[in-house]
Amino acid sequence: MPYQKINGVNLYYEVLNKDGKETVAFFNGVMASTSSWGYQAALFEKMGYRVILHDFKGQLLSEKPEMPYLFKDHAAEAKGLFDFLGVEKLHLVGTSYGGEIAMRFAMDFPETVKTISVINSVSELDEMLRLFILGWKNLAAIGDAEAFYWGMTPTIYHPDYIQKNKHLLQERAESLKTLGKEAKEYFRGQIILYDTFLNEVTMTHELQKIKCPALVVCGMEDILKPPKFSKIIAENIKNSELAFIPDCGHVTIFEKPEVLNSLLLGFIGKNISSKKD
Repeated sequence: MPYQKINGVNLYYEVLNKDGKETVAFFNGVMASTSSWGYQAALFEKMGYRVILHDFKGQLLSEKPEMPYLFKDHAAEAKGLFDFLGVEKLHLVGTSYGGEIAMRFAMDFPETVKTISVINSVSELDEMLRLFILGWKNLAAIGDAEAFYWGMTPTIYHPDYIQKNKHLLQERAESLKTLGKEAKEYFRGQIILYDTFLNEVTMTHELQKIKCPALVVCGMEDILKPPKFSKIIAENIKNSELAFIPDCGHVTIFEKPEVLNSLLLGFIGKNISSKKD
């Protein structure tokens, strides 16, 4: 497995189609890992893009230091990884926690970002979201992989997706159980990341710093981070486009991959073409 120590932390990463002229980096949701981008990464690779994926510190395959985390740290570590890989400019795509880090990155390293796509993310909290995350934290503290998975499932997936994909969801629950002894470390990392989210999501007043073209996407039936949050993001980034996907919950990358991929490819491709014209 490829690892690179960035700012003292071992980060797991993957690079697909290393000779691609345009680079797209995908930033994970909080519970996810690089494999979660399968529907998107394979398509972008096929379309000729260089694709970079990595796990943030605290996530499944990267190191999980005890220190408190900051969004700025995640962004700086991603920048360090991109520098190591020789990437000067790229397109960022982030979902949920990854979308929030993508916004932080675009604010802190504007010279690096060509476009940003933010999926099912927030720039501020409300009480309902805070309670959902505290519920996840309590489930993670128990440490029962299957109870954790089924406990958080109703908060992130559209009911139709759950109904149609019971076997797939069961497979994912089983795969989490196979972590065995590593499950304790996984849940320890999750708890740190949940605390980071709760402490760090206060960015609305800074969003005007994002100058690159932005695509903001949200599932219309996302109950965890509902459309009102995406509207706030889009209203505060000057050069932004807003798209809502019907009959979709929080995990758009799984629930509506074809629709999402069309939006991402169209948005990024359009902005590449406009730069050339």
